[in-house]
Amino acid sequence: MSGQMSEEQKKQLFLKAREDIRPVPRPAASATPRPKPRTLSPPEPTPRATPTPRPAADATPDVIEMGPAPTPAPESPDPKPTATPRPAPGDTPERAAPPRETPEPTPPQIPKGKTPGGERLDAPILIEKSGLLESQGEEPAPKNTGGWFRRWRYLSPSVRKAIDNARVQKGRWKYIIVHNSGTRQGNARIFDTYHRRVRKMQNGLAYHFVIGNGNSSGDGEIEIGPRWTRQINGGHVASDYLNNIAIGICLVGDLNRDQPTQDQLAALDELAVYLRGRVGRVKGKPAIVLPHKKINPKPTDCPGDRFPYGWLQKRFGP
Repeated sequence: MSGQMSEEQKKQLFLKAREDIRPVPRPAASATPRPKPRTLSPPEPTPRATPTPRPAADATPDVIEMGPAPTPAPESPDPKPTATPRPAPGDTPERAAPPRETPEPTPPQIPKGKTPGGERLDAPILIEKSGLLESQGEEPAPKNTGGWFRRWRYLSPSVRKAIDNARVQKGRWKYIIVHNSGTRQGNARIFDTYHRRVRKMQNGLAYHFVIGNGNSSGDGEIEIGPRWTRQINGGHVASDYLNNIAIGICLVGDLNRDQPTQDQLAALDELAVYLRGRVGRVKGKPAIVLPHKKINPKPTDCPGDRFPYGWLQKRFGP
C-alpha cells in the first residue's frame, strides 16, 4: 500500500466517519412551567367633582366651588358685604391676578435755558412724554395773509393751498429756521432720498420746505415736504424739543462758497411772511425767524458764511 490514499479510499473513509456521528439529544424542558403574566384589573375611576351651580345674576358673586366646600372665612367687622372678584381664566382662586395699577399722568415738560445765540427756549407750549403737543384746537387759515393787495410771485396758488390745507395746531410752531443744503444742487426729492437711505430718517426729508437755486429745481421754486402736509416734527435741529416747534426751510446751495440767489431770498421772504400768518401767534407774538446757527444747541455754520444775516435780522427781527 502506498503512502498516499487514493481518492476512492478518502471517499470511503469520509462516509464511514459520517455514519458514526450521532445527534446529541436536547435536554428535556424544565418541569417548572413558565409563569404567565398577571392581568391587572383596571383602576377604578375617580368620581368627578360636581361644580356648585352659579348664583343668580342679582346675587353677590362668589368663588366657584369645586368638590367639598371650603372652610368659610371669619366675618369681617365691616357690615357692608364685599364681593370676591372672579378669578381670571387659568388662575386658581387662591392665586387670582392682582388688579392692574393705573399709571400716573406724566407732568408736562417745559425746558429752560438759552441757545448759543442767546435766544430763550422757554416756549409757552406743553410737551407730553409722547412728544405730541397738548391739543389747543386748529389754527384756521387766514383770508388775507400779507395784506389784501399783496401779489405773490413765488407762492403759487397751489403752494398756498397746500400750506392752508394742513391741519395746524394753535400755538405749536414758534420758530422758523433757515438752513442751507451745503450742496450746489439738489431738490426736495434728492434730499428726501439722502435722508432716508444715508441718514436713516424714517420720515425722510428733514425740512418742511425747500427753495431751489436753479439747479435740479427752479430758481426760487418753493417745494413743500411731507413733514408740513402731515404736520409732524422736523429733523433739521439737534434738539427733539425744537424740532417739534420749529419749521425748517432749506435753501439749496453751499452758502459757505456762494451767496443765495436773489430769487431765493425773495421766495424766502414771501414764504416766511405767509407761514407767520398761517401758524398764528404765541402770546401775541409771531413766529421767530432765525438762522440755524443762532438756535442749534450744537455749534454749526449753517446757513453758511455768505448768507445775509443782517438782511434776515432787519426783515424779521424783533
